[in-house]
Amino acid sequence: MEKPVLGLIEKVKINGLVLKAKIDTGADRNSICRSMITKLNLKPTGKKISVKSSHGTTKRSIYSGKLEIGGKIIQTDFTIIDRNSLKYSVLVGNNTLKHGFLIDPSK
Repeated sequence: MEKPVLGLIEKVKINGLVLKAKIDTGADRNSICRSMITKLNLKPTGKKISVKSSHGTTKRSIYSGKLEIGGKIIQTDFTIIDRNSLKYSVLVGNNTLKHGFLIDPSK
């Protein structure tokens, strides 16, 4: 089976809603803006993890949802943080990309 090829920015569907997401091979996990939780009907897992970023270490809540990307549907987790100042409210990390995707930055 051929692996889907993703670009740096991809249209994704989360719980049925289409959004643009940034693909980030340097991120361990998916991340989504706090303001999108209700709109996307994400479910809390009751778990929190520590996440290291360029801004330091933060404790983040984890929410779960159905992500459709590159023709695949994956039940996955998202860490929650304020991404309002960023261009994309969704970041797709390695917890999703490990499901058999190739990344082509020129796409």
